[in-house]
Amino acid sequence: MTTVNVLCIKWGKKYGPDYVNKLHSMVSRNLTLPFRFICLTDDAVGIDSHIEVKDIPAVGFKDFDERHPWSFGHGWLKVTSFADPLYDLTGPTLFIDLDVVIVDNIDCFFQPKGEFYVIKEWDKSDDTGNTSVYRYEIGAHSDLIDLLKNHKERELAKVRNEQEFVTQNLSKQGKLQYWPEGWCVSFKRHCLPKGIMNWFKPAVIPKGAKIVAFHGKPNPPDAVAGISGKWYRRVLPVQWVKDMWQ
Repeated sequence: MTTVNVLCIKWGKKYGPDYVNKLHSMVSRNLTLPFRFICLTDDAVGIDSHIEVKDIPAVGFKDFDERHPWSFGHGWLKVTSFADPLYDLTGPTLFIDLDVVIVDNIDCFFQPKGEFYVIKEWDKSDDTGNTSVYRYEIGAHSDLIDLLKNHKERELAKVRNEQEFVTQNLSKQGKLQYWPEGWCVSFKRHCLPKGIMNWFKPAVIPKGAKIVAFHGKPNPPDAVAGISGKWYRRVLPVQWVKDMWQ
């Protein structure tokens, strides 16, 4: 049986090593295929020793600092996952953001045939995908790095963030496909009760969901504590997040 890769990236101070360790633990419980778990990072302190830790690959940019959108904000460093070569990695690879909770078996993410699978962005009517969870073959899309290196200002002017850049370009190439609806859900959009009911009922896992994405606020520890992060949104403490995010 082919060994698959599960890849994540951690940089800066937004997420600590506990996010990486918990993601690895969730993958281990919910993936029955043989796999390698790799974290690309600029700081390996605190990451469990049994996790493969590698430096964020240098892909030819000189401005890796907090003043430039390539390396700060909106996940631009995730584009380095398309480096070719990417260390000794080969084959099918599932990239997962750190701020998710895996709630069911994820073997299915390696089953559909296609060059690039991603979440259909929930609040967009165009072809933009949400790159919280995407699958690809190592080395298959290094042209995106070259495009960004050679025409950076032009490409950045077209999009708001990394996921628009990646998915819009892959869509133009005819390589973009979306996960079946309901596999990946938004905590805010799909789990929280609507309107005033979020004052009385906690968030639930939608039927068929595999991965719950916590984009923006709240994040998983906020949901556990019942902190919304926004004055207009009520979040009661969520037991299933506490049970599964570990």
